[in-house]
Amino acid sequence: MHKEGYYSSGEFAKKANVSVRTIRYYDQQNILKPSLLTDEGVRFYTDSDFTRLQQILLLKYLGFTLDDIRNMTIGDSDYHVLKNSLELQKRMIQDKIAQMQLVCKAIEETEDSIKEGKGVDWSNMLEIIHLTNMEDSMKNQYINAGNISARINLHNRFSVNKQGWFPWVYEQCGIVKGMRILEIGCGDGTLWVDNIGQLAMTGKRNEFSGKKKNIYIELTDISEGMISDARRNIKKATESWKERDIDVSFRFRVASCEKTGAKDESYDLVIANHVLFYCKNVNKALDEIVRVLKPGGVLVCSTYGSRHMQEISRLVSGYDKRIALEADKLFEKFGLDNGDKILKKHFSDVERRDYKDALVVDEAEPLVDYILSCHGNQKEYLVDKYTDFKKYVEKKLVKPMTITKEAGVFVCRK
Repeated sequence: MHKEGYYSSGEFAKKANVSVRTIRYYDQQNILKPSLLTDEGVRFYTDSDFTRLQQILLLKYLGFTLDDIRNMTIGDSDYHVLKNSLELQKRMIQDKIAQMQLVCKAIEETEDSIKEGKGVDWSNMLEIIHLTNMEDSMKNQYINAGNISARINLHNRFSVNKQGWFPWVYEQCGIVKGMRILEIGCGDGTLWVDNIGQLAMTGKRNEFSGKKKNIYIELTDISEGMISDARRNIKKATESWKERDIDVSFRFRVASCEKTGAKDESYDLVIANHVLFYCKNVNKALDEIVRVLKPGGVLVCSTYGSRHMQEISRLVSGYDKRIALEADKLFEKFGLDNGDKILKKHFSDVERRDYKDALVVDEAEPLVDYILSCHGNQKEYLVDKYTDFKKYVEKKLVKPMTITKEAGVFVCRK
């Protein structure tokens, strides 16, 4: 019997322009369950299911596996989930277009080379192979970008300290004209996007500038996806500043903290914002930073303490004790409590500066997004229970939740 507002498997498949076999396969893979399953085993779907199917088909088109899709599409029809997903998908498509344009250019150059009797430029052909084999990088970009956005969004919206983390970190850096700066683990470039006006005023061209840029900034990250995001975000942020107004040179490069690829004593300032605790060998990374800093150069590195965001851990533990939001306690590797001791092995002068702040959260969605963005095992237990978990969080937020923030920087001089 046909139910009003519902589609049979055949009707649903026809509406989506896929086969019934595909619909049943997604059901078996626990990616798209029917909204209604009768006692006789007849499946019915709704418009909400159709929205979810569109998301699945687009992710599949972009090259994601079903396991990837299962982790990235949360079982919820709220518009904010769809909006966030579409925004990230759009960025993915933009990157894919840019990559294909580079591939096309490489092919044309190879064709021209053959026409001119120069033979095949094998290095160019290898570049084509590299550009057309970037699915893993794109997956990492999608996942990492979404995670970073969720974490930044929670802090931006609910922090008590209205200055904001990134403006405060920028302030600690003491940037002046003539500086050569290296940021390792730059992520999506938010440090510079949030402070572009301040940077523009510092690096503003004057009659003594000449041809040389007033400030040189090199951004590195181990992820190609993050470098792509940083390049795009900073380009957009600087578009409102004319060339004569902002005399700053940005460069972008894929590199690790332990091996930056930079020359000895080439930077006045190195910035490592919440990144050193991710390094396989913190001391090796610090040796590398000392190597690339000029005499008297400064490292500004941030981290957090053991009480940071502790209320969130207690919140999820109350829902399911098996959930751990961090696979490792990163603050034990390099945190506010032990960072001073680690850094003094490499730097003559180390100063700790704390960022005074807390979160007062009264909305469930941003908090749930933050929890899902963490590096622990939470998706294993929450992906199939998203709606139930969100209701649990909403009940806990009948009164706004105050969340401890324990973060700061170490300013170190070589």
